Amino acid sequence: MNHNSRLYNALNQWMSQPTDWLHLCHLKTCIWMIIALIHAGNVNLTKWSMYIPCRGQFAQSRQRRIQRWLNNPRINVHRIYKSLVKAALSNWSEPKIFLALDTSLFWDEYCLVRLSVVHRGRALPLVWRVMKHESASVSFTDYREMIKQAQARLPESVKVILLADRGFIHTELMTMLTTQLGWHYRIRIKSNTWIWRGSWCQPKNFHFHLGEAICLHNVQIHKGEFYGAVHLILGRNSVNGELWAIVSDEKTTLQTFAEYGLRFDIEENFLDDQSAGWNVQRSMIRDVCALSRLWFILAVATLYVTAQGVEVVSAGKRRWVDTHWFRGNSYFRIGWDWVKAALFNSWRLLHNVTFLANKDPHPAIASLKQHWRRTYQLEFKVLTYSYNVS
Repeated sequence: MNHNSRLYNALNQWMSQPTDWLHLCHLKTCIWMIIALIHAGNVNLTKWSMYIPCRGQFAQSRQRRIQRWLNNPRINVHRIYKSLVKAALSNWSEPKIFLALDTSLFWDEYCLVRLSVVHRGRALPLVWRVMKHESASVSFTDYREMIKQAQARLPESVKVILLADRGFIHTELMTMLTTQLGWHYRIRIKSNTWIWRGSWCQPKNFHFHLGEAICLHNVQIHKGEFYGAVHLILGRNSVNGELWAIVSDEKTTLQTFAEYGLRFDIEENFLDDQSAGWNVQRSMIRDVCALSRLWFILAVATLYVTAQGVEVVSAGKRRWVDTHWFRGNSYFRIGWDWVKAALFNSWRLLHNVTFLANKDPHPAIASLKQHWRRTYQLEFKVLTYSYNVS
């Protein structure tokens, strides 16, 4: 317990700053659950119990303590997390911040809708919702409140650009982003989406050579609803020939493809939750409220180890835990490995979590082949043609 007390003190110094904890015991149990998650590397309450201090002698007593926390309606994890993530992003130094919106289905029964901040090849959880929903496709009403909550968690005077896949091409979302929040968007549309540019057409009707792209400005979409004016860029990927069609509230250029490509960083975030990190798919919890509190534990742990990884790299100590000559691991993995090693080597642990920018001065290169594929998968090398329909 002496080793873990150093991590407990570091987490307690950071997490006790918000005044939203109703009871000190809620905070203490939460911290020990995060410590257990970091050590165990998966969501298994039986394994967590060995790291949870408790007056009871039996492991079952410690497990019940965890279960009571996860099922306690008095613990408002969204209010607590709002304070933590807002403080972590308060010193954001870049003029833009990109948000990725996506869903993931668990056990064919629960759908996680998550909005995350794109950060250096990964994504930082900003707000989420767990629903008992047997499909990864959701309606605008399912995540509308999430978008509103996100506004209060972001730094002021920063241009916000939301990135989303084809399942979120909802006119209500685009209207809300531009008229109510003052945000911007880059959303991929389906190949059969109707586009009005003097006559109706669909992205699948355009024929491109590999690497060609076309910009369509001031057009309208959705036959029947007639939404617009919006701006589009359509093109065929130069590597695999896949058709890409992105709608934006701002005039499109080739840079629009690069910006939309940042959306894939949230896939890495989901991977960190699952096989590459916390292994949440092994959890036996099957309750919406308990799962929402569980994702709070995962989100806080993700913030902490990622911030720790950024500090380790900035301090020039990456190779203490990363065997690659160049940075081969994510900041998430570097920070996680550092925390576990620090407990036995008296290394410094982070006492405050903050994120400053998305631009990465030390991009990860696990292999040159993988780096090349990731760099050029959305590359368009030929001249972009532009149609301007008034």
